[in-house]
Amino acid sequence: MNMTDTNQSETLLEDLGDDMIIDQHDVNEVSDVSSTRTRRDIPQMMRKIPVTLTLEVGSARISLEELMAIGPDSVLELDMLAGEPLVIKVNGTPIGRAEVVVAGENYGLKVIDLDGLNLDLMTA
Repeated sequence: MNMTDTNQSETLLEDLGDDMIIDQHDVNEVSDVSSTRTRRDIPQMMRKIPVTLTLEVGSARISLEELMAIGPDSVLELDMLAGEPLVIKVNGTPIGRAEVVVAGENYGLKVIDLDGLNLDLMTA
C-alpha cells in the first residue's frame, strides 16, 4: 500500500467518527485477500468466455462492378490453393491452420498447427 492509499484510508476512517472503530490492519488484510483472490480467479473466469472459432477458406478482392454481376452460377477464384491448409481464427484473429474433415453429419476441422494461441496464460 503506498502513501496516497494510506492517507486516503486514514481520512476515510477519521470521517467515520468515534462511534465506529475500524482497525487499519483489518482494512489492509481484507484488501490484500480480495486482491489475491481476484488475480487467482481471472484465468479460471477467462476459460468460460465464449469465443467464435472459424475456418477461413480464402478471400477474393473484387470491384463493386464485379460484385453486382455475381449471380447464382457465378464462380469466384479465391487466393488459397486447393489442398492448402485453411486458417483457423478465434474472434477474427488467426491462431493456426487446419484441414476440413467430416465429423458425423457435419464438417469439422483437423488442427495442423497452432501458432497464435498461448494457452499457458490461462493455466492456474
